[in-house]
Formats: sequence, structure tokens, C-alpha cells
Amino acid sequence: MKMAKKSSVFMLCAAVSLSLAACGPKESSSAKSSSKGSELVVWEDKEKSIGIKDAVAAFEKEHDVKVKIVEKPYAKQIEDLRMDGPAGTGPDVLTMPGDQIGTAVTEGLLKELHVKKDVQSLYTDASIQSQMVDQKLYGLPKAVETTVLFYNKDLISEKELPKTLEEWYDYSKKTADGSKFGFLALFYLIYYAESVMSGYGGYIFGKDKDGSYNPSDIGINNEGAVKGAALIQKFYKDGLFPAGIIGEQGINVLESLFTEGKAAAIISGPWNVEAFSKAGINYGITKLPKLEKGKNMSSFIGVKSYNVSAFSKNAELAQELAVFLANEKNSKTRYEETKEVPAVKSLANDPAIMKSEAARAVTEQSRFSEPTPNIPEMNEIWTPADSALQTVATGKADPKQALDQAAETAKGQIKAKHSGK
Repeated sequence: MKMAKKSSVFMLCAAVSLSLAACGPKESSSAKSSSKGSELVVWEDKEKSIGIKDAVAAFEKEHDVKVKIVEKPYAKQIEDLRMDGPAGTGPDVLTMPGDQIGTAVTEGLLKELHVKKDVQSLYTDASIQSQMVDQKLYGLPKAVETTVLFYNKDLISEKELPKTLEEWYDYSKKTADGSKFGFLALFYLIYYAESVMSGYGGYIFGKDKDGSYNPSDIGINNEGAVKGAALIQKFYKDGLFPAGIIGEQGINVLESLFTEGKAAAIISGPWNVEAFSKAGINYGITKLPKLEKGKNMSSFIGVKSYNVSAFSKNAELAQELAVFLANEKNSKTRYEETKEVPAVKSLANDPAIMKSEAARAVTEQSRFSEPTPNIPEMNEIWTPADSALQTVATGKADPKQALDQAAETAKGQIKAKHSGK
């Protein structure tokens, strides 16, 4: 599953981590000898194991251990861990979306990581924040992604690109004719709509002084969020977005319109780079537009991480492996093989990475973005918010009415399911 198609959707950038020598608990010679003959299991994402093959071989040689790599869809690994962990057939190290961290910690599925601050400081602030629960660290970021703007160079040149969402509205008014469109986005989903709503002052959860999310402070229906939703509604009401991009097939319709040359620009993510290239589209990629007062559209940053299973029999060694896989050198190698943007600060301006237009766009957009909230209460936001935005998109409710209802529903579900924490 793609980070940005919501973890439930979800998902953007920068850079990942240090070398083995700087890892958490200092390794003594006795620790090395005790690891001899051990076997670790790593669950890696589908078709991504090539990115860590060399790093795993080096770790095996250094520690005289065997590391088995098993590929599984990364967004589904927690589901498998719930069964395989207690059965003793699970991984030592797994990979998962950052917004699943809080739920996994609450369920006791992950080990807290004890790594030094200088290791943590290697990563972008947003990516490392995604791995924190109650000020404790439960993973190391290996890749980031966020939504960006794809545009068809055969329909609109880089110089012609509107700079703001309002200008894209005007451009679409001139070009949309029912079969061809200007700008398109899946704004009936909170994963995408939050880019607009937060630009006007909306938010999912407020934060306490220590930076942790406050689930009792929900901002999806505040004045700014409602203003953003009203702008979103204009695109649908005025026929600038086709009805087909609302509902279960919305994502497929939007992508098809772009690959068929019927949309000048869409909001999507780096997960579509390969597909659009294979489709032969002459496309460009850039950050999301600004809003009317000059503030850039935000987006959710999706973070993939390496995490240690709470069921690991070799948790200390598993932590060392996670740190090693996520260090700067191995992160760069992983990027070269998988093209997933690393989360290590020092790699943000690396020429090998920045020559990629997609990586540059993700990096720039990440400056304006926030991690998808990783607390369990986020699970109670997705459905009510999406339902509200769908009624906004179809004109069945005004933005304030719809978002007020969504906020009340989310608050009720949070109280019913999470008040006993």
C-alpha cells in the first residue's frame, strides 16, 4: 500500500541515520560474541529488499549472524505481527507507516528504542517526530513522502503554472469542458483536503506544550477549516472536478484522466512516478501551490520506518540492525535502488538525490508539511471527516454543517474507544 493513499489514505521530505558505531547501547565484545550464530528476521516492503541487500550482508559479516529478509506490504505488517509475534514466527525488525506507531505501541507490539540523541538528530524533525509516542522513540525513519503537483508539459509549461490554488481555479474555469480538465485533486478525502484546510488555520489535533497531540482538541471544523472546505466546494460546484473522482474509484479516475492527457495537473505522490513514466506522459513535478495570502498548501508527510518487534528474542541486536539499515550510507544506497526519498538531513542536498525532480519536489513540499498524526485517536478521524467532505463535494451539506457533524462524531468515538487509556 502507498503511504499517501491514506493509512486508512496517508500520505513527504528530507533525509535517515548514522552508523553502527554510534548506535544505542554500546556494544561490548561479550555482546558481539553472544550474538554469534543468531538469526534475525526483517520484514521489508514489497519489491524493496534490493535496497538493503548489501547493508544486510555487511551486518551479517560484522556480527557473524544470519539475517533473513521477508517481503510483505509495509502497511499490512502490523496486522501480521499481531498474529505472528505471539506465535514466535514474526520478525525482529519490521517496517510500517508512521501513523500506525501510536496504535502499535498501545497494543504492546513495538519495543522502545534506546539510541543516542546524535543518532536521532540525523533525521528531519518531522520524520523523527512520527516515531515518538509519549516522548519515547519506537522507530527510525527510512523514507518519507508527501503529495506534490504533477503537471502535463504538453498541456501547460512550467512558466505557465499558476502559483496559487485560486489561480488554478481560474485556469480550470477557462479549460474544463466536461471531458478535459485543468487542475484535479481528491479533495473529498481529508488526506488531501487537509492541505487546503490547514492553510487557512484548520488542523486535526492541537498540541500540548511538550509537542504531543491533544486528542480532545479537534480542529477539523474551526473557522479556518470551514473556509478551506468552502474553497474546495467551489471546484465541485462549478463543474471543475468531474463527478467520477468522488467515491471508491476516485483515485483510479483521477490517475486515468492524467495519463490520458485529459487533465493538465493533479495532486498525487511519488508512488506514481513509475506509472506515469510508463504511460509515456511528458510530466513535471513541483511542490503544491500557495493559497491566497501567500501561505503554501500543506500536506501530510508519510514516513516509513524500521521498528523492533516487542516479541523479538534478540531485541538489542535487532535495534543495532535498525540503526545500521537507517544510517546515512545505507539510506543513500537504498534510495539509489528504490527511489524512495530518505529522511536523513544531510542527504537533503545530495547531488545524487537532488537530480531527481520527484525527490526535489518532495523535499521542498516537506518544508510546509506535518507528519500524519500517529496517535490511536487518528483512527476515529478518517471516516467522519471523509464522509463530511463527500457531502461537501456533492453539495448535500454546507461546509460548516458537515464538518461540525464530523467533529462531533469523532469526539464521540474517541470518548467511547480511547477514554480508558
